[in-house]
Amino acid sequence: MTMIKAVNTLRIKKGRTEEILARFKTPKSVHTFEGFVFMEVLKKENTTDDEELQICTTWKSQAYFDAWRESRASKKAHAAKKKQEQKSEDSPILGSELSMFEVSIQHEPAE
Repeated sequence: MTMIKAVNTLRIKKGRTEEILARFKTPKSVHTFEGFVFMEVLKKENTTDDEELQICTTWKSQAYFDAWRESRASKKAHAAKKKQEQKSEDSPILGSELSMFEVSIQHEPAE
């Protein structure tokens, strides 16, 4: 089985990144989903115009990630987020892009 990493890159209005980071401080349903390995939220440094976060999730395989995306939990979580963003005309998120990567090489600390 080949692990995969899903990276959702969010472009955010300058000065509003902390609002989005707060959404990820507490684990959600994805953290309990079968095949989920871990999540990282990366904040890009030295931005000039917009700010950027990368929400990275690692999965045991593409099949597990696909199952999560199709799950009711995922649909419910994303529908609630979209509804919340639609309510606010001043949403901090300017855009997003999902990229998928095969984890080809991974090193862990030597003992």
